[in-house]
This record gives sequence, structure tokens and C-alpha cells, in this order.
Amino acid sequence: MNDNTFTAPANDIFSSAFLLGNVGAPFIIGLAVGYFAKKMLKTALFVGGAMVTLLFVAESYGIISINGAALQDAASLSAQAARDSGSFLLDHLAVITSRGASGAGGFYVGFKLG
Repeated sequence: MNDNTFTAPANDIFSSAFLLGNVGAPFIIGLAVGYFAKKMLKTALFVGGAMVTLLFVAESYGIISINGAALQDAASLSAQAARDSGSFLLDHLAVITSRGASGAGGFYVGFKLG
């Protein structure tokens, strides 16, 4: 029986099986997560901006009074939550591959595309 199929050695890092499993798939996962994260960040900023604008309008009509320091504290807490969320996602993407470069690279490309 003549078997003409080519099988790459286990240590061939340029084989398609190795590259797809260790580079391609984590990159695609990172791309999807980065794209989704940017879209969600844009949505959160839109909703947050709309809420702050409504607060300013309500203040201009005398319905409420806004404390500027409390508003800045809320903005600082929101920014810290966004930073923590980004590092959480990157830490989980780094687990997918041994070095995490492919998943993190996909995340940054997806975030740029989003």
C-alpha cells in the first residue's frame, strides 16, 4: 500500500496544524474579544454620556443639583473599572497560548477594528 499523504513531524513549527492551533485560533479568539470589547466600550460611553447630559439638563431646569466632585469620582471609578476589565481580558487571552502573544495581538487588532 502506497500512502502518499504527507504528515509533518511533531516538532515542525511551520506546519499548518501547529500554526492553526497555536497561532491562528488564539488570534481569531483575541480578534473577536477585542472587537466586542471596543463595541461595548463605545456603547457604555454613549449611554454614560447620555445620562450625564440628562443630568446637566435636569440641573439647568432646577430639578436637581449636581456635585462636581462626586461626578468626577464616578468618572474615575468608571475609568478604573474599564482598565481592570481590559487587563482581565488580556490575562485570560494570555492563557490560550503559551506566550499569549497571538491572542493579545488579535485582541489589539480587533480593538482597533471595532
